[in-house]
Amino acid sequence: MYGGIEAGGTKFVCAVADQSRDIIEKIKIDTTTPEETMRQVIDFFKQYHIKSLGVGSFGPIDINEKSDTFGYILTTPKSGWSQFDFLGYLKEYFDIPMYWTTDVHAAAYGEYMNATDNIKSCLYLTVGTGVGGGLVMDGEIVNGFNHPEMGHIIVKRHDEDNFEGSCPYHGDCLEGLASGSSLEKRLGRKGNTLETEDEVWDLVAYYIAQALVNYTLVVSPERIILGGGVMNQELLIQKIRNQFIELNKLYVTHPAVDNYIQIPRLGSNAGIVGALSLAEKVLLENKI
Repeated sequence: MYGGIEAGGTKFVCAVADQSRDIIEKIKIDTTTPEETMRQVIDFFKQYHIKSLGVGSFGPIDINEKSDTFGYILTTPKSGWSQFDFLGYLKEYFDIPMYWTTDVHAAAYGEYMNATDNIKSCLYLTVGTGVGGGLVMDGEIVNGFNHPEMGHIIVKRHDEDNFEGSCPYHGDCLEGLASGSSLEKRLGRKGNTLETEDEVWDLVAYYIAQALVNYTLVVSPERIILGGGVMNQELLIQKIRNQFIELNKLYVTHPAVDNYIQIPRLGSNAGIVGALSLAEKVLLENKI
């Protein structure tokens, strides 16, 4: 039996699955303080005899196993969670193999494992309150010294856009110009209150498409998947595809754009399915 945690800044999703990766039980827990939230997490998993655990967490997190803060959530605006030893807390209660990664990497892995056409690489970009990305190639999550921060790449400002950006670190990076929080700061209201034909969606599509061209140039994935609350806006995916074609200008080849740039097959379950799949992966690796 496997355990999975999708740890978000608003809620945690915890689940257990059998050997076939069929979910036996899944719960949602509000993200409050580490003490309150983690106690509920521990109580849930103690009901089951799990053999491994996959964790995809909001970040930034430390994934460098040589670091003194490996397994920690690092500096985060989520009150009480900065420098929290997430993995260490879990290991106090469960002496089992654990896979530790970002929430968006877990979602990328879930989509990769559930693709029906045997792709070898998958880039997942979540566009919600913030923007984050993850990459899976040949069945492995791709990291460097630490995990990627794809949401903070620098994009070219649209000629008709005077918005200063909302990112507290970089101002007009991708997250600062295309995230849900940037829409709220730009317009004074949340993106889900906007009509489909609102012109701001053309700007959002322009910035996201720029990012996708950049990712294509650098890593050339076989598929790009766009998740997160902002992508719930009807017709945004097609606007992004159109802008991608325009910006790429046929420079690099890629699969047919409707197949190349997609929304998640697993919907909002991508993260928890990925976490469970990573629990299976780490258990198999530890048996070798």
